[in-house]
Amino acid sequence: MRATRLAIPDVVLIEPKVFGDERGFFFESFNHVQFEEAVGRPAKFVQDNHSRSTKCTLRGLHYQPQHPQEKLVRVASGEVFDVAVDMRRTSPTFGKWLGALLSAENKNQLWVPEGFAHGFIVLSDSAGFLHKTTDYYFPEHKRSLLWSDPLIVIDWPYEGKPRLSEKDAKACLFTEAETFL
Repeated sequence: MRATRLAIPDVVLIEPKVFGDERGFFFESFNHVQFEEAVGRPAKFVQDNHSRSTKCTLRGLHYQPQHPQEKLVRVASGEVFDVAVDMRRTSPTFGKWLGALLSAENKNQLWVPEGFAHGFIVLSDSAGFLHKTTDYYFPEHKRSLLWSDPLIVIDWPYEGKPRLSEKDAKACLFTEAETFL
């Protein structure tokens, strides 16, 4: 696999080596040793999640200040624009965001470490989204940052109005958000 540190260096784009021919393809979606070498530190995954969403569904931007979940995310079907926002007060990239196109076709993955809010918007008719997490989901600790925060100004690549959960539509602004050290 090839690992590329992005504009916020703690976030890593992982491109697997894909072997394909007229019968289909094979790729190793996770290898513990190679993954830890790519991100530069140990990671222990405890939970796998799978969601399916329709076009223009925007999920996020979610994070857990207590029991933070680091995430390795990928798309099994369809295409999404995946976003990570740095919520670490002491980081030189605090309040900055980056995005990556993840699809079943490109098979890329994104490592989103502790201290980031995470979300995605579906660009295809539907998408199957997979993520491994390093801690369990604790609903009482879940926080949501408003997807359209005027201070962060994420350039979401969609037309029209995104489909949001009621909770995500009422998420807090960056200036009011609970952050990480």
